[in-house]
Amino acid sequence: MPFEDSLKQLEARKQKALAMGGEIKLAERKATGMLNARERIARLFDPGTFIESGLFAVSSRLEDKANTPADGKVSGFGRIHGREAAVIANDFTVKGASSANINIKKLKHMKITARKRGIPAVFLGESTGARMPDVMGADSIGSKDDPVEYQRMRENPWAAAVLGHCYGSSAWYASLSDFCVFRKGAIMAVSSPRLIKMATGKTVDPEALGGWQVHAEASGIADQVVDTDEAAIDAIKQFLSYLPSNHNEPPPEIAVPEGSGAEMDKIMDILPASNNQVYDVKKIIRSIVDKDSMFEMKSRYGRAITTALTRLDGRTVGIIANNPLHKGGAIGAQECQKVQAFFVLCDSFNIPVVLLVDQPGFLIGLEGEQLGITGKVMNWLNAMELVTVPKLSVVMRKSYGLAVSNMGAGGNSDEVACWITAEVSFMKPEFGAQIAYGASPDNPEEFKEAVAKMNKGTTPYDMASIYTAHDVIDPRDTREWLIRMLEVHRLRMSGGVGQHLMRTWPTSY
Repeated sequence: MPFEDSLKQLEARKQKALAMGGEIKLAERKATGMLNARERIARLFDPGTFIESGLFAVSSRLEDKANTPADGKVSGFGRIHGREAAVIANDFTVKGASSANINIKKLKHMKITARKRGIPAVFLGESTGARMPDVMGADSIGSKDDPVEYQRMRENPWAAAVLGHCYGSSAWYASLSDFCVFRKGAIMAVSSPRLIKMATGKTVDPEALGGWQVHAEASGIADQVVDTDEAAIDAIKQFLSYLPSNHNEPPPEIAVPEGSGAEMDKIMDILPASNNQVYDVKKIIRSIVDKDSMFEMKSRYGRAITTALTRLDGRTVGIIANNPLHKGGAIGAQECQKVQAFFVLCDSFNIPVVLLVDQPGFLIGLEGEQLGITGKVMNWLNAMELVTVPKLSVVMRKSYGLAVSNMGAGGNSDEVACWITAEVSFMKPEFGAQIAYGASPDNPEEFKEAVAKMNKGTTPYDMASIYTAHDVIDPRDTREWLIRMLEVHRLRMSGGVGQHLMRTWPTSY
C-alpha cells in the first residue's frame, strides 16, 4: 500500500475510534449534562499531555470488531498539575463499557505500568459489568490466571470516580481505591436491579441499592459526593495534590498561602467554656491549618470524627479530630472504621498524622455492640501501632476511657500536648460520682462533693506531671507547636518515607 494511502487509513481508523459510540449516543449524553469518556479525560489532564494507549483496540469477537472502538475503555497517560498519571475511563457509549477480553488487557496494562513507574492510577467509572456472551463458559470466566488482579499493595495512589451506573469492574476498582468520589445520580453495586429481579424476583430501587447516600452514609466507600462530572474530576485532582506519586516519595510541598494562621488568636472563641456544650471541630481545624487547605474525607460517614487531608507550613498532614457536633463526639463503629482507613492512607503515602482530641469515650448501647465495636476498637489500636509516620496528639478538651489511648495518649503518639482546657479521666466525672460513690443528682450537695472527688487528678498538669503529656500549651500556639514538632519528627533517616506496615490492610470494610 502506498505511503499516502497508509496515512489516510491511519487517519480514518483514528477518527472512527475517536467517534466512540456515535453522534446519537454522544448527543444523548450531552443532553443529560454528563461528560463522555474523552471529555472526562480532557478535564483530568493538563492540556495537551494525554497520550492514548489502545486507541485501535477492538473486541476479540469477529462480529463485534466493527462496532467496539477502543473496546469501550479509553486508557493512557497524562499529567495532572505537571505530574504523570495513568487513566482508565469507561466509555458507556460502546456496549455500556462492559468488561471483555481486550479492554481488560488495557486495564491491566495501565495498572502494571502505573505501579512499576511510580505514578497514580485514576479510574473513571461507568459500566454495565461483564460483557455477554464474551464471559460465559469455563473457557472465559473459569480460565483466569491472575491471582493478584485485585490485590492492593499501595505502591502508588489509586483514585476513582463513580459517574454513572457502575457494576462489575468499575465497582471493584472504586472500592479498592484510596479515594472514591460519587456524582449524585450515580449507582454502584455488585449487580444491576434488573439482574437482581431475575435472580430473586424482587424489584429494587437503584438509589436504595447503591446510590450516593448508601455509599456516603452506610457503606463508607464514598469519600466525597459532588453534583457534576466536572466536580468529581476536580476532586480527584485535588486529592492527588496532597499525595506523592508513589510510596517511595514524600508528599509534595507547596508555598504557604498568605493569611495562614491568622485566625489562631480567635480559636478560643470557637471552643465553648463548658465541656457539655457542642461545637464544630472543623472550624478549629481550619483555623490551625494552612489557609483553604482542608480536604475532608467521608464527611457523611462516622460523623463524630472528622478526617481530612490538610497542609501545615506547606506540607501535607492528615487530621483526625473528634467532632462533638455529632453524638457529642462519642466514637462508634463507623468512626472506628473511618479512622482505620485514614491511618492506612496516611501511612502508605508518608503523610504525618495529627489527632485533635475532644471525646467522651466510645458509643455504648445496642447499636455499637451489634456492629462489633469492641473488635473495631482493637483494630484501631492495632492499626495505630502499625503507623510508622509521625503522630502528634493535642488534647483540646475532654478525653475519657480507653479512647484516651485511641486518640494518641498512652504512648500511641510521638508527642502529646494538652491545651489548658484539657481534662483526662476514665469517664465523665458526673457518671463516676454515681458509680463510685452512689451519689445522686437529686442530692445536690452530696453529688457536688462526689464529683469534686472524681475530678481530682484530671487536669492537663496532672498529665504533664507524669510525662504522659509532653507539654501544656496555650490553644493559640497550636499551629506553631504542630509545625515545630512535625519538623522535629520528620523521617530524615529514610528520606521522608515510612515503613508501610499497613500496605496490605483491607481497603473497604
